[in-house]
Amino acid sequence: MTSPKETVRSFPHCPGVYLMKNKDDAVIYVGKAKDLKKRVSSYFLSGRDVKTSALVKHIAAIDFIVTISEGDALLLENNLIKKYQPKYNISLKDGKSYPLLRITNEPFPKIFKTRNRIEDGSLYFGPYPAAGLVDIYLDMVKELFPLRRCSGKLKKRDYPCLYAHIGLCKAPCVGNVTQKEYGEWINRIKEILIGDAQSIDAFLKDKMETASREWNFEAAARYRNFLTAIAAVTENREVMDYDPTSRDYFARETEGDLTVYCILQIRDGKLSGKDLFRFRNVVDEHEALGQFFLQYYAETRLPPAEIYVEYGEPTDAIEKALEEKCGCRTRMKTPSTDRDRRLMKLAHQNCAVDLDRQRTEKAPAEGLEALARIFSLPKLPQRIEGFDIAHLHGKYTTASLVSFWNGRPDKKNYRHFNIKTLSGKIDDFESMREATARRYMKLVNEGLPLPDMILIDGGLGQINAVYEILQALGIEEKITLLSLAKRDEEIYRPHCSRPISLPKGDLALRILQNVRDEAHRFATSFNQELRRKGTGL
Repeated sequence: MTSPKETVRSFPHCPGVYLMKNKDDAVIYVGKAKDLKKRVSSYFLSGRDVKTSALVKHIAAIDFIVTISEGDALLLENNLIKKYQPKYNISLKDGKSYPLLRITNEPFPKIFKTRNRIEDGSLYFGPYPAAGLVDIYLDMVKELFPLRRCSGKLKKRDYPCLYAHIGLCKAPCVGNVTQKEYGEWINRIKEILIGDAQSIDAFLKDKMETASREWNFEAAARYRNFLTAIAAVTENREVMDYDPTSRDYFARETEGDLTVYCILQIRDGKLSGKDLFRFRNVVDEHEALGQFFLQYYAETRLPPAEIYVEYGEPTDAIEKALEEKCGCRTRMKTPSTDRDRRLMKLAHQNCAVDLDRQRTEKAPAEGLEALARIFSLPKLPQRIEGFDIAHLHGKYTTASLVSFWNGRPDKKNYRHFNIKTLSGKIDDFESMREATARRYMKLVNEGLPLPDMILIDGGLGQINAVYEILQALGIEEKITLLSLAKRDEEIYRPHCSRPISLPKGDLALRILQNVRDEAHRFATSFNQELRRKGTGL
């Protein structure tokens, strides 16, 4: 079984939320990340604090949900903490709600920030993780649109308030503005909030540049802040929309013989979870889809009111079968709004990330099997050791040894060698002889396990030089020796002038390339370190 630390190696470099689970499959921690792989990997580094160490001890599995933006990740984290109440979040998170923008349901509406949602016909936008930027946005609205600011319902007055006298309100209370004109301002504010902000952006940029030319830097900074706030409030929010209709979004992606299904679950207007399923050798995709839905939705998991699928999927028969099996009616629909298309895109993105993970996880195993088959090996080459030479015009000559176990780097077994026998000469053959002689003489003398395969960076000359060392030690029959020449990626064997060429992207070739490239990187980094020490830099 793959450990949580190994699982993280295949995480994507993108924003999202991660869920850490214990051996009972209970969620014990929920976190958000701008870069999932970097963030979750940090939990397994040395030097952790006591609290993190206590958490890591209880992690049995880690799952994640990819989001479009870091802001969406923050909102989804909040939703999932409220849903699962994880043990290790309780002392760190308070289950807070993020602010919304409310446009009241009145003839002359107001717009303001709130954390409560009332079902009175008002329009709500958000939520917004950056509350400070919401305040700046409202300052911009007050500056550009002379909306009323009085509290409560609008009352008819004989005289307008102070805001009207200083030009910040058009005073609908005394009839100074028509409902139609006022409504145009409100519609413009709505358009900005749903993302149609190009004209206001252009207007503010022009004001900012004009203020800068006039050396009015305070005003220029204010317009710059307005632009930042608009970007924040118009950022797509796929994880919350306050539509109470329960909905699932179904997407699938196929690569080769592997198909991944993703279902995003929206409940009470919030993205509440994701399910992923993997299938191999799906022959009839439409038939498989019907079977999947009837297995996925059962008495313990009732279908939601709406299930969104791609255009062209067979829906009528599935709707009827689900109603007969589960006793409730659901509608299968195709995305027709920007909101639904964005959520379907997010479901596809989660599918694609999982496919990439599967490809990353299976590539080493399949590459080792291909190597064993191509070179007629008696067993899989679990331990591969690779060598490379680095020097600067004959100075600071070093050799690197990298070790791969089951197709992945095993860094604790990396080694460096200072080459001592050249006296300033440039001789890659002799350098390779010295490094391999020192390595395998030590293993033979101490009775330590030998690698299954050795990979040399170079061509026929380099591999024959190393083969002589293995012969002298009497281990040439125990280890498969190969070299990989960079120019045409040709694979050489000892005393065989005809190289083997594998297709670009071949999994066996990819394993050898990874070993060769890592050996080169490791040799170069050590050589540079020696040069810095030698020059005092």
